[in-house]
Amino acid sequence: MNTHEAVTRVNLCPACGACPEVVLDATRQEIRIGEEGNLVTLNREAWNTLVEKIQSGELKKL
Repeated sequence: MNTHEAVTRVNLCPACGACPEVVLDATRQEIRIGEEGNLVTLNREAWNTLVEKIQSGELKKL
């Protein structure tokens, strides 16, 4: 996570802007995925594990 950027937001559907988003919050050292009422929060370790599993190919597209 880039500590120069306090919050990075990635919308999972940039066409409409109403879909869930991924929020990387360097200040709080957490990542929030989802939308109001349906949100999961990952700590840095869990996020890095998820990224590693995607990059290694263990997790793939459905």
